[in-house]
Amino acid sequence: MGVTSCPEGWAVVAASGPGSVQELFEGLVAGEVIDAYERLLARDGCAKEEAEAVVGGTGLLRALTDSGMAHVLPHTPADPAWLRPASPDLALQGVLAGRQRRLARDQQLLLDGQRRLAVAQARYGVHMTGSLPEHLVAVVSDRRQISELSAALVNTARQDWMTLENLDIEMALTDDFAQLPLPASAGQVRCRSIYAAAVMDDPVVRRIIERCAAAGEQARLLPAVPMKMKLADYTTALLPLTAAGSAAALVIRSPVIIAALREYFELLWERATPLKAPRRAASSGGRLTPAQQRVLELMTEGLNDDAIARRAGVSTTTVRRHIATIMTRLGVSSRFAAGAAAQRRGWIG
Repeated sequence: MGVTSCPEGWAVVAASGPGSVQELFEGLVAGEVIDAYERLLARDGCAKEEAEAVVGGTGLLRALTDSGMAHVLPHTPADPAWLRPASPDLALQGVLAGRQRRLARDQQLLLDGQRRLAVAQARYGVHMTGSLPEHLVAVVSDRRQISELSAALVNTARQDWMTLENLDIEMALTDDFAQLPLPASAGQVRCRSIYAAAVMDDPVVRRIIERCAAAGEQARLLPAVPMKMKLADYTTALLPLTAAGSAAALVIRSPVIIAALREYFELLWERATPLKAPRRAASSGGRLTPAQQRVLELMTEGLNDDAIARRAGVSTTTVRRHIATIMTRLGVSSRFAAGAAAQRRGWIG
Protein backbone atom coordinates (compact mmCIF):
# COMPACT_ATOMS: atom_id res chain seq x y z
CA MET A 1 0.00 0.00 0.00
CA GLY A 2 1.53 3.28 -1.06
CA VAL A 3 1.03 6.72 0.50
CA THR A 4 1.56 10.01 -1.31
CA SER A 5 1.82 13.20 0.75
CA CYS A 6 -0.42 16.10 -0.26
CA PRO A 7 -0.05 19.82 0.45
CA GLU A 8 -3.42 19.86 2.26
CA GLY A 9 -2.19 17.51 4.94
CA TRP A 10 -4.17 14.39 4.06
CA ALA A 11 -2.82 11.39 2.20
CA VAL A 12 -3.96 9.59 -0.89
CA VAL A 13 -3.87 5.87 -0.13
CA ALA A 14 -3.30 3.73 -3.20
CA ALA A 15 -5.82 0.97 -3.77
CA SER A 16 -4.70 -2.22 -2.09
CA GLY A 17 -6.50 -4.56 -4.49
CA PRO A 18 -7.78 -4.61 -8.05
CA GLY A 19 -11.01 -2.72 -8.50
CA SER A 20 -11.26 -1.50 -4.89
CA VAL A 21 -12.03 2.11 -5.89
CA GLN A 22 -14.44 0.81 -8.50
CA GLU A 23 -16.22 -1.22 -5.83
CA LEU A 24 -16.59 1.85 -3.59
CA PHE A 25 -18.49 3.82 -6.21
CA GLU A 26 -20.04 1.11 -8.39
CA GLY A 27 -23.75 1.68 -8.89
CA LEU A 28 -23.58 5.14 -7.34
CA VAL A 29 -21.57 6.93 -10.01
CA ALA A 30 -21.33 6.37 -13.76
CA GLY A 31 -18.43 4.14 -14.79
CA GLU A 32 -16.72 6.85 -16.83
CA VAL A 33 -16.80 9.20 -13.82
CA ILE A 34 -15.17 6.52 -11.65
CA ASP A 35 -12.47 6.03 -14.32
CA ALA A 36 -11.84 9.77 -14.44
CA TYR A 37 -11.56 9.88 -10.63
CA GLU A 38 -9.07 7.00 -10.66
CA ARG A 39 -6.93 8.76 -13.27
CA LEU A 40 -6.95 11.90 -11.18
CA LEU A 41 -6.25 9.95 -7.99
CA ALA A 42 -3.29 8.17 -9.60
CA ARG A 43 -1.74 11.53 -10.53
CA ASP A 44 -2.62 13.13 -7.19
CA GLY A 45 -4.32 15.90 -9.13
CA CYS A 46 -3.19 18.14 -11.94
CA ALA A 47 -2.98 21.77 -12.93
CA LYS A 48 -6.40 23.30 -13.56
CA GLU A 49 -5.60 24.07 -17.19
CA GLU A 50 -4.77 20.40 -17.79
CA ALA A 51 -7.84 19.09 -15.98
CA GLU A 52 -10.13 18.49 -18.96
CA ALA A 53 -7.43 16.56 -20.82
CA VAL A 54 -6.61 14.44 -17.76
CA VAL A 55 -10.14 13.48 -16.72
CA GLY A 56 -11.57 13.21 -20.23
CA GLY A 57 -13.58 16.33 -20.97
CA THR A 58 -15.69 19.14 -19.57
CA GLY A 59 -18.62 16.91 -18.64
CA LEU A 60 -16.49 14.52 -16.55
CA LEU A 61 -14.71 17.43 -14.89
CA ARG A 62 -18.02 18.93 -13.85
CA ALA A 63 -19.32 15.55 -12.65
CA LEU A 64 -16.28 15.14 -10.40
CA THR A 65 -16.48 18.60 -8.88
CA ASP A 66 -20.28 18.67 -8.55
CA SER A 67 -20.26 15.35 -6.68
CA GLY A 68 -17.44 16.33 -4.33
CA MET A 69 -15.04 13.74 -5.75
CA ALA A 70 -12.60 16.53 -6.70
CA HIS A 71 -12.19 20.23 -6.05
CA VAL A 72 -10.17 23.09 -7.45
CA LEU A 73 -7.58 24.76 -5.23
CA PRO A 74 -7.12 28.43 -6.20
CA HIS A 75 -3.72 29.58 -7.35
CA THR A 76 -1.22 31.11 -4.93
CA PRO A 77 1.87 33.23 -5.57
CA ALA A 78 3.87 30.00 -5.47
CA ASP A 79 1.54 27.46 -7.15
CA PRO A 80 -0.95 27.43 -10.06
CA ALA A 81 -4.62 26.56 -9.61
CA TRP A 82 -4.82 22.81 -9.03
CA LEU A 83 -7.52 20.16 -9.46
CA ARG A 84 -7.23 17.89 -6.44
CA PRO A 85 -9.06 14.57 -5.93
CA ALA A 86 -10.83 14.11 -2.61
CA SER A 87 -9.69 11.09 -0.63
CA PRO A 88 -11.86 8.05 -1.46
CA ASP A 89 -13.75 8.20 1.85
CA LEU A 90 -14.53 11.92 1.50
CA ALA A 91 -15.38 11.45 -2.18
CA LEU A 92 -17.83 8.67 -1.30
CA GLN A 93 -19.31 10.84 1.45
CA GLY A 94 -19.91 13.59 -1.09
CA VAL A 95 -21.52 11.20 -3.56
CA LEU A 96 -23.84 9.80 -0.88
CA ALA A 97 -24.78 13.30 0.28
CA GLY A 98 -25.73 14.17 -3.30
CA ARG A 99 -27.80 11.01 -3.58
CA GLN A 100 -29.57 11.84 -0.34
CA ARG A 101 -30.46 15.31 -1.58
CA ARG A 102 -31.85 13.87 -4.81
CA LEU A 103 -33.85 11.25 -2.91
CA ALA A 104 -35.35 13.94 -0.68
CA ARG A 105 -36.28 15.97 -3.75
CA ASP A 106 -37.77 12.92 -5.49
CA GLN A 107 -39.73 12.02 -2.35
CA GLN A 108 -41.24 15.49 -2.29
CA LEU A 109 -42.13 15.18 -5.98
CA LEU A 110 -43.73 11.80 -5.27
CA LEU A 111 -45.82 13.21 -2.43
CA ASP A 112 -46.89 16.08 -4.64
CA GLY A 113 -47.76 13.59 -7.40
CA GLN A 114 -49.91 11.58 -4.97
CA ARG A 115 -51.84 14.73 -4.06
CA ARG A 116 -52.37 15.46 -7.74
CA LEU A 117 -53.55 11.86 -8.26
CA ALA A 118 -56.18 12.30 -5.55
CA VAL A 119 -57.40 15.45 -7.28
CA ALA A 120 -57.41 13.73 -10.68
CA GLN A 121 -59.37 10.76 -9.37
CA ALA A 122 -61.94 13.08 -7.88
CA ARG A 123 -62.20 15.08 -11.09
CA TYR A 124 -61.85 12.44 -13.80
CA GLY A 125 -62.73 9.21 -11.97
CA VAL A 126 -65.38 6.97 -13.42
CA HIS A 127 -68.99 7.93 -12.64
CA MET A 128 -70.37 6.36 -9.50
CA THR A 129 -73.67 4.53 -9.57
CA GLY A 130 -74.25 4.98 -5.84
CA SER A 131 -73.14 7.15 -2.95
CA LEU A 132 -70.07 5.16 -1.85
CA PRO A 133 -67.19 7.50 -0.93
CA GLU A 134 -63.98 8.05 -2.88
CA HIS A 135 -64.99 5.90 -5.85
CA LEU A 136 -64.61 2.66 -3.89
CA VAL A 137 -66.76 0.81 -6.44
CA ALA A 138 -67.84 2.04 -9.86
CA VAL A 139 -69.76 0.50 -12.74
CA VAL A 140 -68.45 1.33 -16.21
CA SER A 141 -70.64 0.56 -19.22
CA ASP A 142 -68.91 2.56 -21.92
CA ARG A 143 -66.90 0.19 -24.14
CA ARG A 144 -64.24 2.73 -24.97
CA GLN A 145 -63.76 3.66 -21.33
CA ILE A 146 -63.45 -0.01 -20.34
CA SER A 147 -60.84 -0.54 -23.03
CA GLU A 148 -58.86 2.50 -21.90
CA LEU A 149 -59.04 1.47 -18.23
CA SER A 150 -57.96 -2.06 -19.08
CA ALA A 151 -54.94 -0.81 -21.01
CA ALA A 152 -53.95 1.91 -18.55
CA LEU A 153 -54.35 0.00 -15.28
CA VAL A 154 -51.06 -1.89 -15.69
CA ASN A 155 -49.21 1.45 -15.62
CA THR A 156 -50.35 2.01 -12.04
CA ALA A 157 -48.74 -1.16 -10.63
CA ARG A 158 -45.66 -0.59 -8.50
CA GLN A 159 -45.25 -4.02 -6.85
CA ASP A 160 -47.76 -6.58 -8.13
CA TRP A 161 -49.70 -7.01 -11.35
CA MET A 162 -52.09 -9.98 -11.40
CA THR A 163 -54.49 -11.12 -14.08
CA LEU A 164 -56.99 -13.91 -14.63
CA GLU A 165 -57.60 -14.51 -18.32
CA ASN A 166 -59.83 -16.96 -20.15
CA LEU A 167 -59.46 -15.08 -23.45
CA ASP A 168 -63.21 -14.93 -23.90
CA ILE A 169 -63.36 -11.96 -26.29
CA GLU A 170 -65.72 -10.69 -28.95
CA MET A 171 -63.26 -10.62 -31.83
CA ALA A 172 -60.57 -12.76 -33.38
CA LEU A 173 -57.34 -12.93 -31.40
CA THR A 174 -54.29 -11.21 -32.85
CA ASP A 175 -50.66 -11.17 -31.71
CA ASP A 176 -51.01 -7.70 -30.19
CA PHE A 177 -53.86 -8.72 -27.86
CA ALA A 178 -51.84 -8.89 -24.59
CA GLN A 179 -49.67 -6.19 -23.09
CA LEU A 180 -46.13 -7.14 -22.21
CA PRO A 181 -44.81 -6.36 -18.73
CA LEU A 182 -43.68 -2.74 -18.67
CA PRO A 183 -39.98 -2.22 -19.51
CA ALA A 184 -40.07 0.64 -16.99
CA SER A 185 -40.78 -1.80 -14.18
CA ALA A 186 -37.27 -3.25 -14.68
CA GLY A 187 -38.18 -6.32 -12.71
CA GLN A 188 -39.52 -4.32 -9.78
CA VAL A 189 -43.15 -5.22 -10.54
CA ARG A 190 -43.99 -8.90 -10.20
CA CYS A 191 -46.29 -9.76 -13.12
CA ARG A 192 -48.37 -12.93 -12.76
CA SER A 193 -51.15 -14.29 -14.97
CA ILE A 194 -53.37 -17.36 -14.74
CA TYR A 195 -54.78 -18.62 -18.03
CA ALA A 196 -57.37 -21.24 -18.86
CA ALA A 197 -55.43 -24.27 -20.09
CA ALA A 198 -57.63 -24.73 -23.15
CA VAL A 199 -56.41 -21.45 -24.64
CA MET A 200 -53.00 -23.05 -25.29
CA ASP A 201 -54.61 -25.01 -28.14
CA ASP A 202 -54.67 -21.79 -30.15
CA PRO A 203 -51.25 -21.07 -31.75
CA VAL A 204 -51.84 -17.31 -31.58
CA VAL A 205 -52.56 -17.55 -27.85
CA ARG A 206 -49.46 -19.67 -27.30
CA ARG A 207 -47.34 -17.01 -29.00
CA ILE A 208 -48.93 -14.27 -26.89
CA ILE A 209 -48.39 -16.11 -23.59
CA GLU A 210 -44.85 -17.23 -24.42
CA ARG A 211 -43.93 -13.69 -25.48
CA CYS A 212 -45.26 -12.32 -22.19
CA ALA A 213 -43.39 -15.01 -20.26
CA ALA A 214 -40.16 -14.17 -22.10
CA ALA A 215 -40.68 -10.51 -21.12
CA GLY A 216 -40.84 -11.42 -17.43
CA GLU A 217 -44.41 -12.46 -16.76
CA GLN A 218 -44.96 -15.54 -14.59
CA ALA A 219 -47.70 -17.60 -16.21
CA ARG A 220 -49.72 -20.55 -14.91
CA LEU A 221 -52.56 -22.64 -16.25
CA LEU A 222 -55.82 -23.91 -14.73
CA PRO A 223 -58.34 -26.28 -16.29
CA ALA A 224 -60.88 -23.46 -16.03
CA VAL A 225 -60.60 -19.76 -15.18
CA PRO A 226 -64.02 -18.62 -13.92
CA MET A 227 -63.68 -14.95 -14.79
CA LYS A 228 -61.38 -12.23 -16.03
CA MET A 229 -59.62 -9.96 -13.56
CA LYS A 230 -56.91 -7.31 -13.57
CA LEU A 231 -55.44 -6.28 -10.23
CA ALA A 232 -52.79 -3.66 -9.50
CA ASP A 233 -51.10 -3.80 -6.08
CA TYR A 234 -53.54 -3.17 -3.20
CA THR A 235 -55.17 -0.28 -5.04
CA THR A 236 -57.36 -1.09 -8.05
CA ALA A 237 -59.13 -4.06 -9.64
CA LEU A 238 -61.06 -4.34 -12.89
CA LEU A 239 -63.72 -7.08 -13.05
CA PRO A 240 -66.06 -7.86 -15.95
CA LEU A 241 -69.82 -7.90 -15.60
CA THR A 242 -70.24 -9.83 -18.86
CA ALA A 243 -68.42 -12.88 -20.23
CA ALA A 244 -66.10 -10.86 -22.46
CA GLY A 245 -65.95 -7.90 -20.10
CA SER A 246 -66.18 -5.31 -22.86
CA ALA A 247 -69.79 -4.18 -22.30
CA ALA A 248 -69.75 -3.60 -18.54
CA ALA A 249 -67.14 -3.80 -15.80
CA LEU A 250 -66.54 -2.99 -12.15
CA VAL A 251 -63.71 -0.72 -11.07
CA ILE A 252 -62.92 -1.51 -7.44
CA ARG A 253 -60.77 0.53 -5.08
CA SER A 254 -62.20 -0.73 -1.79
CA PRO A 255 -59.29 -2.06 0.33
CA VAL A 256 -61.51 -4.78 1.83
CA ILE A 257 -62.57 -6.14 -1.56
CA ILE A 258 -59.07 -5.75 -3.02
CA ALA A 259 -57.64 -7.82 -0.16
CA ALA A 260 -60.23 -10.54 -0.79
CA LEU A 261 -59.49 -10.57 -4.53
CA ARG A 262 -55.77 -10.87 -3.86
CA GLU A 263 -56.41 -13.80 -1.55
CA TYR A 264 -58.59 -15.41 -4.22
CA PHE A 265 -55.85 -14.96 -6.82
CA GLU A 266 -53.23 -16.51 -4.49
CA LEU A 267 -55.45 -19.55 -3.89
CA LEU A 268 -55.84 -20.06 -7.63
CA TRP A 269 -52.11 -19.45 -8.13
CA GLU A 270 -51.24 -22.27 -5.73
CA ARG A 271 -53.56 -24.64 -7.59
CA ALA A 272 -52.35 -23.63 -11.06
CA THR A 273 -49.63 -25.40 -13.03
CA PRO A 274 -46.59 -23.32 -14.01
CA LEU A 275 -46.24 -22.73 -17.72
CA LYS A 276 -43.00 -24.25 -18.96
CA ALA A 277 -41.40 -23.25 -22.19
CA PRO A 278 -40.30 -26.35 -24.16
CA ARG A 279 -36.58 -25.50 -24.06
CA ARG A 280 -36.54 -24.98 -20.33
CA ALA A 281 -38.50 -28.15 -19.64
CA ALA A 282 -36.13 -30.19 -21.77
CA SER A 283 -33.05 -28.92 -19.94
CA SER A 284 -34.40 -28.97 -16.38
CA GLY A 285 -35.26 -32.67 -16.20
CA GLY A 286 -38.15 -34.30 -14.44
CA ARG A 287 -36.81 -34.60 -10.91
CA LEU A 288 -34.52 -32.90 -8.42
CA THR A 289 -30.98 -34.07 -7.76
CA PRO A 290 -30.49 -36.13 -4.57
CA ALA A 291 -28.94 -33.10 -2.83
CA GLN A 292 -31.84 -30.84 -3.86
CA GLN A 293 -34.34 -33.50 -2.79
CA ARG A 294 -32.75 -33.68 0.67
CA VAL A 295 -32.89 -29.89 1.03
CA LEU A 296 -36.55 -29.88 -0.10
CA GLU A 297 -37.50 -32.48 2.51
CA LEU A 298 -35.75 -30.57 5.29
CA MET A 299 -37.24 -27.30 4.09
CA THR A 300 -40.77 -28.71 4.37
CA GLU A 301 -40.03 -29.55 8.02
CA GLY A 302 -39.89 -25.81 8.66
CA LEU A 303 -36.13 -25.64 9.30
CA ASN A 304 -34.18 -22.47 8.56
CA ASP A 305 -31.21 -22.39 6.18
CA ASP A 306 -28.55 -22.92 8.87
CA ALA A 307 -30.40 -25.91 10.36
CA ILE A 308 -30.85 -27.45 6.92
CA ALA A 309 -27.14 -26.98 6.22
CA ARG A 310 -26.20 -28.78 9.44
CA ARG A 311 -28.59 -31.67 8.79
CA ALA A 312 -27.56 -32.03 5.14
CA GLY A 313 -23.84 -31.58 5.82
CA VAL A 314 -23.39 -28.73 3.35
CA SER A 315 -22.79 -24.99 3.58
CA THR A 316 -25.59 -22.48 4.10
CA THR A 317 -24.68 -20.92 0.75
CA THR A 318 -25.22 -24.27 -0.97
CA VAL A 319 -28.56 -24.69 0.80
CA ARG A 320 -29.72 -21.28 -0.41
CA ARG A 321 -28.64 -22.10 -3.94
CA HIS A 322 -30.58 -25.38 -3.85
CA ILE A 323 -33.68 -23.62 -2.45
CA ALA A 324 -33.53 -21.01 -5.22
CA THR A 325 -33.30 -23.80 -7.81
CA ILE A 326 -36.19 -25.73 -6.24
CA MET A 327 -38.45 -22.67 -6.15
CA THR A 328 -37.58 -21.82 -9.76
CA ARG A 329 -38.31 -25.39 -10.87
CA LEU A 330 -41.64 -25.33 -9.06
CA GLY A 331 -42.49 -21.82 -10.24
CA VAL A 332 -43.27 -20.53 -6.74
CA SER A 333 -42.17 -17.52 -4.71
CA SER A 334 -42.38 -18.79 -1.12
CA ARG A 335 -41.28 -21.82 0.90
CA PHE A 336 -44.85 -22.65 1.86
CA ALA A 337 -45.86 -22.62 -1.79
CA ALA A 338 -42.84 -24.79 -2.65
CA GLY A 339 -43.96 -27.44 -0.17
CA ALA A 340 -47.49 -27.46 -1.56
CA ALA A 341 -46.33 -27.58 -5.17
CA ALA A 342 -43.80 -30.34 -4.46
CA GLN A 343 -46.51 -32.38 -2.77
CA ARG A 344 -48.84 -32.00 -5.75
CA ARG A 345 -46.07 -33.26 -8.04
CA GLY A 346 -45.35 -36.22 -5.79
CA TRP A 347 -41.81 -35.07 -4.97
CA ILE A 348 -42.52 -35.44 -1.25
CA GLY A 349 -44.96 -37.57 0.69
